[in-house]
Amino acid sequence: MPISFGFLVFIVVSFLVTAIKILNEYERGVIFRLGRVIKAKGPGLIILIPIIDKMKKVDLRTVTLDVPPQDIITKDNVSVKVSAVVYFRVLDPVKAVVEVENFFFATSQLAQTTLRSVCGQAELDELLSEREKINARIQEILDLDTEPWGVKVSKVEVKEIDLPDEMKRAMAKQAEAERERRSKIINAEGEFQAARKLQEAAKIIEETPAALQLRFLQTLREVAAENNSTTLFPIPIDLFKPFLKLAEKGEEKQGGEA
Repeated sequence: MPISFGFLVFIVVSFLVTAIKILNEYERGVIFRLGRVIKAKGPGLIILIPIIDKMKKVDLRTVTLDVPPQDIITKDNVSVKVSAVVYFRVLDPVKAVVEVENFFFATSQLAQTTLRSVCGQAELDELLSEREKINARIQEILDLDTEPWGVKVSKVEVKEIDLPDEMKRAMAKQAEAERERRSKIINAEGEFQAARKLQEAAKIIEETPAALQLRFLQTLREVAAENNSTTLFPIPIDLFKPFLKLAEKGEEKQGGEA
């Protein structure tokens, strides 16, 4: 009798272990009954029929997939290595189990081939400067191809573009030449503006000769502030014209009185 009771307890415990499953909030269980899909259940407590029912758990959280560096030849025949990261999650657990053997491995392989294909159709300058466009194109292709598997690719980011050493040196020389060109343009624009200002100042002085005298006196004042040097300035004859005119008028008056 004790043996029969112990056997009964063993049967009950085995039934509970095999029949009762608990799934987390981010998990779903795809139920197969005699080999046929019933539906996806969860989260929470799930009761299975032993031997008849089997369950395949699927994680619905976003998965971060690192795409290893891929050897790529760009459209302008430059060899580069490009790596990326893909973010995806399962939307339909039944399709993710039934339509593909291993959705994670399949998505990884598809991401590698798509990365090589899209980057190979772009030139090096486009690959470096229009990375967001490349990311969007890869994401669009992956999302379209993984939709039958119940997988949603939400984002793709190109992480690193490794250039050959000779290409890095060539780009460094190009960047240096560009900086030198911009520097020369800025200097030329500065000289042009300065020349224009001098031209405007010359016109003002030409129209108003007194401005030249004021400028001369201002220069004398600035030089006089330096006590450790002696400077000789030629005095413009224009400064003495008013006095010469007064002297001439005085002589004319004296001549008239005589």
